[in-house]
Amino acid sequence: MRGSPIESVRPAGRRRARGAAGALAAAALTLPLLGAAPSSGAPPATARLQQAFAEASAEYGVPQSVLLGVSYLQSRWDSHGGAPSVAGGYGPMHLTDARTALATAGHHGRGTEDPRGDDARPAPRPGDLGFRAGTLPPRLTTLLEAARLTGLSPERLREDPAANVAGGAALLAEAQRELGAPASGDPADWYGAVARFSGADDTATATAYANEVFAVIREGERRTTDSGQRVALAARPDVVPDRSAVRRAGLRAASSAGTECPPTISCEWIPAPYKEFGDGDYGNHDLAERPASQRIRYIVVHDTEGAWEGVLDMIQDPTYVSWNYSLRSTDGHVAQHVKAKDVAWHAGNWYVNAGSIGLEHEGFLTKPDAWYTEAMYRSSARLVRYLAEKYDIPLDRHHILGHDTVPGPTTSAVRGMHTDPGPYWDWRHYFELLGEPLKATGGKNASVVTIRPDYAEHQPVFTGCERSREPCPAHGSSAVRLYSDHDEKSPLIRDIGLGSAPTTGVNDLSSRVSTGQQFAVADRWGDWTAIWYLGQKAWFRNPEKQPTAVPSAGRTVTPRKGLDSVPVYGRAYPEASAYPEGVPVQAVSPLPYTLPKGQEYVVGGEMPGEYYYSVTFDTGSHRVVTGKDRYYQIQFGHRIGFVRAADVTLSPAGKAPRAGA
Repeated sequence: MRGSPIESVRPAGRRRARGAAGALAAAALTLPLLGAAPSSGAPPATARLQQAFAEASAEYGVPQSVLLGVSYLQSRWDSHGGAPSVAGGYGPMHLTDARTALATAGHHGRGTEDPRGDDARPAPRPGDLGFRAGTLPPRLTTLLEAARLTGLSPERLREDPAANVAGGAALLAEAQRELGAPASGDPADWYGAVARFSGADDTATATAYANEVFAVIREGERRTTDSGQRVALAARPDVVPDRSAVRRAGLRAASSAGTECPPTISCEWIPAPYKEFGDGDYGNHDLAERPASQRIRYIVVHDTEGAWEGVLDMIQDPTYVSWNYSLRSTDGHVAQHVKAKDVAWHAGNWYVNAGSIGLEHEGFLTKPDAWYTEAMYRSSARLVRYLAEKYDIPLDRHHILGHDTVPGPTTSAVRGMHTDPGPYWDWRHYFELLGEPLKATGGKNASVVTIRPDYAEHQPVFTGCERSREPCPAHGSSAVRLYSDHDEKSPLIRDIGLGSAPTTGVNDLSSRVSTGQQFAVADRWGDWTAIWYLGQKAWFRNPEKQPTAVPSAGRTVTPRKGLDSVPVYGRAYPEASAYPEGVPVQAVSPLPYTLPKGQEYVVGGEMPGEYYYSVTFDTGSHRVVTGKDRYYQIQFGHRIGFVRAADVTLSPAGKAPRAGA
């Protein structure tokens, strides 16, 4: 059954001057969603973007719900102040102009971290994650096509949200015309045009994108955008799209054969090569038999710091490193490179690598306005939900890690660990998409808090995005800054493992926590909360009317009776007696931190000491060594850490200290 009732729109591809009567008629479609209009008939200032959707719908003959659904999947209707996305997309419709927008940088190529994280063999060489030379694919140049269709300048399409919406409507109308489909007021008839709008060159990706758009149309959405615009899309649960048009789109038939992905996303197999080269060296991952041989405990979220084409070049280089999946910004397309059973070299900590799956998202840590598309967030969340269910991975920040929360395996490695996806990844929204929203689970005086600022409103100052010490653009953030006292003029918390004085640098993790992380409360003072962090009492502003953390429940550990402090480790390796003949004993070396008595840290899980020995191309010598020593994973600082179970006392969270004032 097709969607009904029919939306009133003009035929596709026909333009007319925007008369006042026509504009008001189009706007009337949205007024019940926004409340009564002013008596003058003009929309309120906060409804201008909704008005732009109505006008573009009337001018180009595209159902308003289709425009709103596409725009939501691209940008959640945000304009980002005219700044481009990670894929060079501008405005609410994410019109792409990559030559203008994109710069390239080497994420793994900085040479500061050994991505494998195991000194049993040499580190892989660094690489570069830039563009391939040559012509950009059409999906990265849609803004120029929109300029041709509308007659509007590229500058205006980049900077003016209303013009951007019109450009998106023109592209959809042109896609409908090229498919030979008639103009229609029924959104169900626009499935093929939406699939073409994705920019994908294969049927699976285009179909997955269109399915997401129509899911938004059926469910409806409403929100206030980053520029204060109130936009709403009324739910249309009756819309059943006509999917047959995709067959006429002339797209290639990409195969998902060999992939481990849910059917709700587009996924292709682009393998990372397992090859031997040079003097007995090999790359770029290790074969294993997970989860039969060892548990998969973590999913690690990365950003690529480079463009999609360059990422695919690097993953196919056997002398480089590897990760399990890459996700494309423009449409959420996924490429799988390493089977989940095998171990990719992505996290800089061999213990974490051996028990994790790595996801690289096309993006840039130090470009806060280079925003991630909703299409990529949604595709990533679907993939993570699928993997978490398949491998019994809890959906929390103890197990869904950022690369920036992976600890250095040894003291010497701490300074070189990576900091992506950084303070601008929207963890709160991500967990909403995962179906596990971050919420209060404890009473007012709970002894554990979950960090949860309002992403859009919370805008701490960071520096060094473009130039050292210069402020980054103001932007919403998942990160909360920590001070040594309940005063923003007090010194920032120091991380002794980094060795340098703490700064507000965008890559400096010394004195900040991230959304979803949990910490034991150490003290309270007015609008301030103190937590135990890296062996210190660390303060952050947490006003009741605009909280940056919510009370939670959770288990904690503290040094067992009689111990002044206990060591903290960056990996949970077995005791020496557990290693069989032929497998070198790995040092159980502590990090430069200790957990002092009287302090508590939240537990993320318990596990045995474990080491995966795999230093040869021939898998015959590979062994999983499991010890008798048990470890607790804790949220120790910005990064996780491990303590020996024998060193600590485990207890449920109790009541927090009373407020100091």
